[in-house]
Amino acid sequence: MKTRKLLLGVVLIALGFTSCKDEKETQAQKTVETYVVYVDSVGNLIDAKTNWQAIDAAYQIRMSDAEAALMNLKETAKEQERIDASKAKYEALKAKIEAENQVANEVVNQAPNSKQQLRNALFGEGKIGDDMNFSWVNADNIHGVYQLFIHTAENNKDSYTREDWDEIKLMYEALDSRKNTVEKEGLSSDDNKKIAGLKFKFAPMLKVNRMGEKSQEMAKAKE
Repeated sequence: MKTRKLLLGVVLIALGFTSCKDEKETQAQKTVETYVVYVDSVGNLIDAKTNWQAIDAAYQIRMSDAEAALMNLKETAKEQERIDASKAKYEALKAKIEAENQVANEVVNQAPNSKQQLRNALFGEGKIGDDMNFSWVNADNIHGVYQLFIHTAENNKDSYTREDWDEIKLMYEALDSRKNTVEKEGLSSDDNKKIAGLKFKFAPMLKVNRMGEKSQEMAKAKE
């Protein structure tokens, strides 16, 4: 009787181990399947580029889980092949996404900001940068520089914001400062008179428009 009970106990324990092993193997297969499906789904995401960091973080977790799951599988060769194939697929997609994001970032970094765009319009492409260097303005071209600056501001006055007018004022004062130097370097009296005529008309317009934009901004803030 005792022998029968002992044998029954051994059988039950063996079945328990078998059941436990089966559950672990089933779970391991599910883990590998989850990893494979995840990689397949990433390739179909429309917004993969914008959410790439989160996608990659989730991928790393699933990949680690899938590789760990191999230890609980009887036959690992087939599942290892699936994991390797998904890895290769993901790495190819990752390289493509990262390359596209790099190009996009380079385009953004190369595109001039609104302040630089305004300076380009007022002085010419790339003439004035963050260094505020006006050394290129001389006695021969300063009249033309004033003409371009003032006519551009006049033609676009209705589209400028308060920040634009602040920048225009800053650039205008910097140009005037350069003029003081150029006068000592041989600025002709004829060009000096023409510049004075331009400044006579522009200064009031600058003041009125800048104050007008400030008033509108304050009124909107009160609302």
